[in-house]
This record gives sequence, structure tokens and C-alpha cells, in this order.
Amino acid sequence: MNEIHVRTLPLPVRVKAFTLPDPQGDYNVYINSLLSEEQQQISYAHERRHIEKDDFSRDLPVALIEAENA
Repeated sequence: MNEIHVRTLPLPVRVKAFTLPDPQGDYNVYINSLLSEEQQQISYAHERRHIEKDDFSRDLPVALIEAENA
């Protein structure tokens, strides 16, 4: 529970990374494998901030949450 599973896979260019929580309370982070290693690390750090702030349980528009984490 509350584990972070990281996977890299090719995603559309505009998608750097995203995270999906699962029913067990774990987080599945998907990072675009087409990005440079540096950008992958930056994207992972961004997703970690979402996890640490528990953004997935907040009832706010995604655009507002993203603006807070920019």
C-alpha cells in the first residue's frame, strides 16, 4: 500500500507523464519513454509532488492542480 510503481512507455508528444492511483492505494506513474533522461526525471519529480500533496483526492479542476505544481 502506498507504493509507487514507475513504468516508461511511448506516449503522445504532449504527454510527459501521468499517475493513476489503484484500488490498493498504490500509485502507478507512467513516464513518456520518448523524453530525454533529464526530462523523464523532471516529469517523475512532478508526479511525486502530486502524490505527496495527495492531489488525487482533491476536488479541484485539473488545470488548477497543475498550475499549483508547475
